[in-house]
Amino acid sequence: MNAAPAIETRGLAKLYRRGPTVVRAVDGIDMRIDSGEFVAIVGRSGSGKTTLLDCLGLLLTPTSGQVLLEGSDTSRLGGNARAAVRARRIGFVFQEFNLLPGLTAVENVLLPLRYAGGNGDGRRRGEALLAEVGLEARARHRPTELSGGEQQRVAIARSLVNDPAIVLADEPTGELDTDTAEELVGLMRRVNRERGTTFVVVTHDADLAARADRVIRLQDGRVASEGHVA
Repeated sequence: MNAAPAIETRGLAKLYRRGPTVVRAVDGIDMRIDSGEFVAIVGRSGSGKTTLLDCLGLLLTPTSGQVLLEGSDTSRLGGNARAAVRARRIGFVFQEFNLLPGLTAVENVLLPLRYAGGNGDGRRRGEALLAEVGLEARARHRPTELSGGEQQRVAIARSLVNDPAIVLADEPTGELDTDTAEELVGLMRRVNRERGTTFVVVTHDADLAARADRVIRLQDGRVASEGHVA
């Protein structure tokens, strides 16, 4: 029997009303992402990429359709249950890092663990994750003392602190120079291979998309094409 996919959507739609106009940001998407895949979602601005990612991460409630995570239908979950699923099973990486400026690198890494009611050995786990992304010497530095690439490494470590099955990344290289972006892509791919973590990455970065296992292209809220990278 085949294992359930990491993510599956069935007829997923997210609609917005702007006066008399209905905007179909996500328009009936059927999609499957298998466990351990590294998938890039691409498309022009306004094609629905971020809205789709937010639905997959249970940050937005779809207008209709289903999001199944590892075979479990999330469509009927209330707000608290959705938050609990996010805390246990999903890590997030954002374009603008979203680190809290008053906290050190290791304290930022530990935030999801604290929100999920983590145990007392969290600091050791946070320091181990920072070592894994090459920042063990920067654990007590605040974001203003870190470069953009270092801040995104902290964000990647933070996304892994609860050992999620899935990491969702929204334009993770968008604020980085070419060399730093390449390093970050290599880091994410290494985590994907070594941990078996499923990555879904929204990106305009052609180099990042070329490193994915599969590319899904959106247009007007629908899947226009998808295929494995040669």
